[in-house]
Amino acid sequence: MTLSEEQIAKKWAQENDQSPWNLVLNILINIAIPSQILSKMSSEDRLGPLLSLVVALCIPLLYFLFDWVKKGKTNLIAALGFVNTLLTGGLGVLNALQIVRVEIIWFAVKEAIFPGLIGIAVIASLKTKKPLVHAFLYNEKIIHVEKVKAALLEKGTTARFEALLIQSTFIVAASFFLSSFLNFMLAIIVLKSSPGSAEFNQELSYMLWLSWPVIVVPSMIVLVGALWRLITGIKALTGLDFESVMKGAQKESST
Repeated sequence: MTLSEEQIAKKWAQENDQSPWNLVLNILINIAIPSQILSKMSSEDRLGPLLSLVVALCIPLLYFLFDWVKKGKTNLIAALGFVNTLLTGGLGVLNALQIVRVEIIWFAVKEAIFPGLIGIAVIASLKTKKPLVHAFLYNEKIIHVEKVKAALLEKGTTARFEALLIQSTFIVAASFFLSSFLNFMLAIIVLKSSPGSAEFNQELSYMLWLSWPVIVVPSMIVLVGALWRLITGIKALTGLDFESVMKGAQKESST
């Protein structure tokens, strides 16, 4: 990465609650601790498959609710990711209680549905007054939007900028479709045992660990790439420099 790309990645991460401390905390609460509980406590001589699954789910649930109450808001992707994890565990609980019987393939389908739906929503939002690309990339927290608008009007490049936003939208959607595909494949490869069993909990624990390098990292790279494409396009269409386009860049580049 060049310095400018590093600044872009850092800024996007900060504005989407992905600072280094938040990343570590989220990995601990949503992956590491639940994974250890599922891995170490699922045997019958400890908590057992059902109770260990419930305890493992309660930890991210309580943290999510605490964070939501504390901040008064939540990140859309984090919320959907949490719901997705909750549903995975919920299906396991229902199987353990023999309320329903869900085949492994449906766990894989469920894993793919959430990011896939977000990707579809991102594209569909192009027909609305405020496409979702504004929430992810083109917003006042990251970019000097009003300054960019004024420069686009002055240069007469507003129409070309709208085309650029559409391109960025499809790149953002692609990151979620990638996540959907990787979610499905990871579930198919890892989950083999009967849901509700101690072996299934072990596999679910392993899948949680793998989700970070296999799914989150590639998707984040694509999202940051989309922001980089948008920034470079804005610079070309407006004649503004990097510091004028991106908020906080002036301060960061001088440190």
